[in-house]
Amino acid sequence: MHDIKWIRDNPEAFDAAMTARKVEMTAQRLIDIDADRRRLMTEHQEMLARRKSISGEIGKLRQSGGDADELMAEMGKLKDRIKDAEDGQAGLNEQLDLLLSSLPNVMDAEVPAGESEEDNVEVRKWGTPGEFDFKPLEHFEIGDKLGMMDFETAAKLSGSRFVILRGGLAKLERALGQFMLDLHVNEHGYEETITPMLVRDDAMFGTGQLPKFAEDSFRTTNDMWLIPTSEVTLTNQVAGEIIDEAALPLRYTALTQCFRSEAGSAGRDTRGMIRQHQFSKVEMVSVVAAEKSNEELDRKTRCAETVLERLGLPYRTVVLCSGDIGFAARKTFDIEVWLPGQGKYREISSCSNTGDFQARRMNARYRAAGDKKTSFVHTLNGSGLAVGRCLIAVMENYQQADGSIRVPDALKPYMGGVEVISPRG
Repeated sequence: MHDIKWIRDNPEAFDAAMTARKVEMTAQRLIDIDADRRRLMTEHQEMLARRKSISGEIGKLRQSGGDADELMAEMGKLKDRIKDAEDGQAGLNEQLDLLLSSLPNVMDAEVPAGESEEDNVEVRKWGTPGEFDFKPLEHFEIGDKLGMMDFETAAKLSGSRFVILRGGLAKLERALGQFMLDLHVNEHGYEETITPMLVRDDAMFGTGQLPKFAEDSFRTTNDMWLIPTSEVTLTNQVAGEIIDEAALPLRYTALTQCFRSEAGSAGRDTRGMIRQHQFSKVEMVSVVAAEKSNEELDRKTRCAETVLERLGLPYRTVVLCSGDIGFAARKTFDIEVWLPGQGKYREISSCSNTGDFQARRMNARYRAAGDKKTSFVHTLNGSGLAVGRCLIAVMENYQQADGSIRVPDALKPYMGGVEVISPRG
């Protein structure tokens, strides 16, 4: 959500920010609406004051036996004008709020210019892709050979973009989620949290899913939303709150199922588990003081990278360009894991600093000790990691010629001693 006062004070900066986002909106349009709104507010207050004054004058005239007809007529006209002003204010407030809430965040000055993901800039790379003495398979081919990844039965139950995992693969996905949670809680200082997976409109609005991206999520018949990510529930815990600065930073993590309609993704990753309607993900959310958010973004990204390093999975980290960055983000690092079956890096985590963009939508603030003034918190989110995609990466990087999968050392304590997942039978 944007601050109209900031836009009034910085129209050129706002216009440049929207141009970089390829959004056709000018500061002047918003300023004009705001000016009309504020003019009506002033007129409304003046008419209320005049109505109060007239009421007093009428009372005095009646006490003295004077003629109050003219004042009564003015009072009648004022009543209609006050109602018109109130309706006008309400309409302009709604129009301005709708426009401000539909505009993307202002990007950080360090975000590189670009048109698409092809223009994202690599900032570092870790690990060397392994060499195979056989042609590496994609995860769905491995899952088929194992007899533990069933898309057909899932489609019978739920349609396309669902999967059933069985046996060793089901256990491996559970192990991955537990491993990630333990790492983030025990070593990275996040608080493990279990949150609802159904939320109201306000929660989806707070983190930027509504109103612009309604079609990307699933809505129930009683007007609840299935969360597209636990970023929604973890971040909205501070909605409407004023937090003591001494309590910051707040860091939360959760392992949840996530639900996305994948609107607009027809034809993309139709085979396998890359793009599913339902998937599990470990999310990391931070709530920090304004001057700490850039530092926290770097920290959060390192937390996500550490998961891959512990699992021995090669990755690269890129900073998203202006043409690929998300709606609510000021700056985003994507982490892409190496998939030998595809022969390329694929996104497995996205870590973003949203600044005060979400906080304004949620009215989440903090106050320094002894200070009466409050400021909006800064919020950050990141996948730590997408568990299904991490399962894919383990399957492809640890596959063997006989169709089996070696279990990474970091996961062996979570696998009850299983070191190799072999084909059924």
